[in-house]
Amino acid sequence: MQKYGVNELRKMFLEFMESKGHLRLNSFSLVPHNDNSLLLINSGMAPLKPYFTGQEVPPRKRVTTCQKCIRTGDIENVGKTARHGTFFEMLGNFSFGDYFKHEAIAWTWEFLTEVVGLDPDRLYPSIYEDDDEAFDIWNKEIGIKPERIFRFGKADNFWEHGAGPCGPCSEVYYDRGEKYGCGKSDCTVGCDCDRYMEVWNNVFTQFDNDGHNNYTELEQKNIDTGMGLERLAVVVQDVDSIFDVDTIKALRDKVCELANVTYLTDPVKDVSIRLITDHIRSVTFMTSDGIVPSNEGRGYVLRRLLRRAARHGRLLGIKGKFLSELANTVIEVSKDAYPELGEKKEYIFNKIDKEEDSFNKTIDTGLAILKDYIAELKEKGESVLSGDNAFKLYDTYGFPLDLTKEILEEEAISVDEDRFAECMNIQRETARKARKVTTYMGADATIYEQLDVALTTLFVGYDNLTYESEIKAITTDKEIVDTISEGTQASIIVEKTPFYATMGGQTGDAGIIKTSNGTFVVQDTIKVVGGKVAHVGYVESGELNVGDMASLIVDSDRRALICKNHSATHLLQKALKLVLGEHVEQAGSLVEPGRLRFDFSHDQAMTSDEIRRVEEIVNKEIEADISVNTDIMTLEEAKKTGAMALFGEKYGESVRVVSMGDFSKELCGGTHVKHTGLISTFKIVSESGVAAGTRRIEALTGAGAFEYYRNIEQELIAAAKAAKTDMSSVAGRIEQLLAEIKSLNAENKKLKDKMAKDSVGDVMSNVTTCEGINILPVNVPDTDMNSLRTLGDEMKSKLGDSVVILASDFSGKVNLIAMATDGAIAKGVHAGNIIKAVAGYVGGGGGGRPNMAQAGGKNPEGIEEALSKAVSEAVNQIK
Repeated sequence: MQKYGVNELRKMFLEFMESKGHLRLNSFSLVPHNDNSLLLINSGMAPLKPYFTGQEVPPRKRVTTCQKCIRTGDIENVGKTARHGTFFEMLGNFSFGDYFKHEAIAWTWEFLTEVVGLDPDRLYPSIYEDDDEAFDIWNKEIGIKPERIFRFGKADNFWEHGAGPCGPCSEVYYDRGEKYGCGKSDCTVGCDCDRYMEVWNNVFTQFDNDGHNNYTELEQKNIDTGMGLERLAVVVQDVDSIFDVDTIKALRDKVCELANVTYLTDPVKDVSIRLITDHIRSVTFMTSDGIVPSNEGRGYVLRRLLRRAARHGRLLGIKGKFLSELANTVIEVSKDAYPELGEKKEYIFNKIDKEEDSFNKTIDTGLAILKDYIAELKEKGESVLSGDNAFKLYDTYGFPLDLTKEILEEEAISVDEDRFAECMNIQRETARKARKVTTYMGADATIYEQLDVALTTLFVGYDNLTYESEIKAITTDKEIVDTISEGTQASIIVEKTPFYATMGGQTGDAGIIKTSNGTFVVQDTIKVVGGKVAHVGYVESGELNVGDMASLIVDSDRRALICKNHSATHLLQKALKLVLGEHVEQAGSLVEPGRLRFDFSHDQAMTSDEIRRVEEIVNKEIEADISVNTDIMTLEEAKKTGAMALFGEKYGESVRVVSMGDFSKELCGGTHVKHTGLISTFKIVSESGVAAGTRRIEALTGAGAFEYYRNIEQELIAAAKAAKTDMSSVAGRIEQLLAEIKSLNAENKKLKDKMAKDSVGDVMSNVTTCEGINILPVNVPDTDMNSLRTLGDEMKSKLGDSVVILASDFSGKVNLIAMATDGAIAKGVHAGNIIKAVAGYVGGGGGGRPNMAQAGGKNPEGIEEALSKAVSEAVNQIK
């Protein structure tokens, strides 16, 4: 048997399925599209759910893919065994109401035995225990002896996920030989050891589960095949585990090279080697799909994987940052199958480097905090770290529990792991409750799902703002109806529409729909399941009926404003790349009639000079009045032209490329101006951070920008009037007034300090002396905290080694301050502890440093008692 590489096996499978009439689709993004049930794509069929349920029409009834997937359910075991991993590639062939069991099983056998060349005598099929049809196909058509076909129960060979489509499975196992076995006499297919490895799984989706385990036959039966590419490579290359197949071994060897270690010489180091090797694959692919590290959702998964890998690099003795170097190896061995890795190379490195830098700083902070926890425990004579503190280290500082335990073991301290687990469960439960209730599809259930699947809407609004089309469906928010009358809120669906549906950051069109009997006001236009466009609004007059011919009229003025803002975002993105660098990638946008918003990847706030330069570049291109052209071409052709594409965007076989001269070229399905001069002008009104590594610009164009300038002018006129000067002198006048205010404040403070000093009179008779330390309590009437501090400093200078405690009833609220000299501190005085001890007497709380502390309160009647207790506390502190 030839030992094919991972990249060869992927190519062989896809080409084989193409020869059987399947359409090859590129891997979908790891970010689920319109599916709230998943954080990340975790199977080959997950992105194809709409085709399985019939909600969308597939591009062909036979499809094949190699889908990148991530599963983190057993992340804690990754590295500890050679079986577990978070990232994998799933080969799949799918039938949507076309072929079924006969063809699926036959092609399984043909590919494994004739194309790959596996020994037929080492292959063992399994079936669901009641699936006699599959048994007969394996036995009578393929020729497998009955004793080699294994029947398993529902837990092993029946796929279902709550309510919805489901069905029996048929898996194929490969006997890897006795050297991988457990040695038990009854070792056979289904044993937990590594001898019999599952390489192929056919799911025969033929039933519908109503959610109560009542099954009915599906009219459209489907095939969902899954075969782990790495598992197949393990079998074909006859190696121990996924970490030994060619592409992953290349990465594993790179880890060993950076750490200067050898695999399989130290079991502890092997755990770290495997973990890093696996995690950096997930990190690289997730980053290439536009996922950024964060503290929630899929961003948290990425952060956790990256930080685990970084931490294990430290355990291996790797100095400094190293993950980008490993990501480069991932890219080199996978970029032919996943070209987005090569295209986003610098972006991937940038994001990984920034997060690794952040973690290196965070882990040092965490170590310092853990050191404080250890000191506190030893001071109290305790030997168990609370689960809450362990969880805080984990949740806030990215400190894995095993690292906390490892450090604590050296100090003979353990962790309350039960409480830690409770904290983890509370977090998980909170996240689970926050998840939306979803359908089988993982999307919010809507009335639109009940519409005819065959009904679709074609957008004709690039060249038309009015169009005649037949009303094909009408819905309210609860039901499908045939007629709507005046005042009714509803959605109208037609075959062809000039209304643009909200998509790609561009807001939907508004306008009216007219028939001979009524007028419907369109307030929003949205894309709904199955390629339909819903015109959402209300009946202004008369009635509208399914079957009516309608005139669809887009609000042209509103569309023109949207076009200006959308075209400006293209100019803006290019300008940002020119000013800030090629690492800039669009991270989101919103294009409305009145403004535009653009989110982009950048790790620091823009300077005023950078903002000015970006504005100048955009306005220069607007002034040049460049022609805006649109071309339709294949995705590959578009990429060859250098057109920019968006992260995670689902593109069809043909795409629209919007070009603005030689300046900007992007894949875009939105609407634009005919030439840039129509934008008139461009003004950035704000630049801010929205997430780690993501900035946001808000800007105006045309009439919106001119209105902004008018408002600024009016404010300037009002400011000049208030400052009693002309517009050109406002800044100078404000500086003059600020200087006057500063002078008056300084004079006012001097007077307050003098009044405070005069009000206390001769208080030296109140001094208590203890071990050479003078302790002075003073009640100072009607004095703010700043003046109390100034007075306290004066008293300390007069008293020498001393403690001064001052209190004041200031407008019904208490200001309390304690101050101690270095000599007093050396004797054991701690001002912060004095305040903590007495603040309660004035109805407040506070604290501070050994030399100075303060508190506020709301009980002036307690001032005298507080001062008395403060003296006692100071005396008790003095050694």
